[in-house]
Amino acid sequence: MRKTPISTTTSNALPMLTRGRREKELTALFKRLYEDNVLGRIPDEQYRILSSEYTQEQAKLKEDIPALEQRLEKLKDSLSNVAKFVERAKQYEDISELTPELLHLFIEKIVVGERAEKYSRAAPQEIRIYYRDVGLMDTPEETDLAAMAKEEAA
Repeated sequence: MRKTPISTTTSNALPMLTRGRREKELTALFKRLYEDNVLGRIPDEQYRILSSEYTQEQAKLKEDIPALEQRLEKLKDSLSNVAKFVERAKQYEDISELTPELLHLFIEKIVVGERAEKYSRAAPQEIRIYYRDVGLMDTPEETDLAAMAKEEAA
């Protein structure tokens, strides 16, 4: 069973927090830049260049923050769902027989893919088990999301 440690959720929150701080810093920098321009401390050309860079960065941050918030919310939901699944599993530590009730309790659905070669009994066949509250475990998508989170943290 996959484990989602709390540190993973916290580390995924860091890019969002740093982006939020950077957005506030950019607002303060833009105000100071404007004041410096009005007071004649920096030339107009330099003001235009810096203000356009700050504006572009701020727009990108405003675009990124909602997506990060949504991803963080999904991770929090996933963590709580895993906790529910584990609590339910603890109630059934000594299972001597697999009953239909247990299957319905723990498994949402089972998807059986097509065989690579039709009419062959030995051909490989993909089987996906979707667990209640947890979903499909160890999928390529999840590893891609973990890799993306590591890249953003770096």
